[in-house]
Amino acid sequence: MTLSLLFEASADALIDSLRMLPFLFAAFLILEAMEHYSGSFLPRIFRHKKAGPAVGAILGCVPQCGFSALISSLYCGGIVTIGTLLAVYLSTSDEAILILMAQPEKAGMVGKLIFAKLLIAIPAGYLVDLFWNRRPRPAKHVEDLCDHCGCHDHHGIIRPALNHSLKLFAFLLIFNAVLNILIEWIGLESLSRLLLGGTILQPFLTALIGLIPNCAASVLITQLFLDGVISFGSAVAGLCTGAGIGLVILFRTNKNMSENFKIIGMLYVTAVIAGIVLQLFCIA
Repeated sequence: MTLSLLFEASADALIDSLRMLPFLFAAFLILEAMEHYSGSFLPRIFRHKKAGPAVGAILGCVPQCGFSALISSLYCGGIVTIGTLLAVYLSTSDEAILILMAQPEKAGMVGKLIFAKLLIAIPAGYLVDLFWNRRPRPAKHVEDLCDHCGCHDHHGIIRPALNHSLKLFAFLLIFNAVLNILIEWIGLESLSRLLLGGTILQPFLTALIGLIPNCAASVLITQLFLDGVISFGSAVAGLCTGAGIGLVILFRTNKNMSENFKIIGMLYVTAVIAGIVLQLFCIA
């Protein structure tokens, strides 16, 4: 790999991470405000709010993965339910909508994609909340996000929020840079040849690709769909798991790894089932 490719991969990582910074700061600012000014009253409202999965799914449709990053932080702070978290993840499409909108002949697919994602995300979110919340589980607290970090040795909410945001930004920058270098080294075309085929197994494979926490995954899946390599159902499966950097923040912030992997499992299974159903009914 040449130095120019290394520089390009690192530059892309910096741009991707900078795009996340406002969302990260907004998330931590909300968390700090909740802790300082609302005690435990507002978190209970957010956690049990009936509209959570529906509102989350709609917000997740906004292009790029900023809201998945935001909702991951709010979930780790105990402010939203796991159903709302899953609904946002499923409805997030990262760069896909922007790429489709850039293709005049495929612009009509934007509405179909958003409709399909909402049809998957909203029921899945409510269904998960219905069954998950029946089981007793340790309560989450906003202050758990900054355990032993010393950021509350001073007054106010802006400085602690900025402190958390910059620390997570540094982590994301390194993560994205390493991931971009690996993708440049392997090559997107080689990756698509290795993982994809014209069979019913496509949704299984594209959903795996979507779990790559980087916009390159959504770009690859969307481009393969535009080129006719994968079906609409396979594209939806891959884009449903494409929660982007939100998954990185979940694993970075939530110390319960067992819970994190259960969330990944639910995300993957839901996406695969939805993709197979769409593919069997030849919806395109």
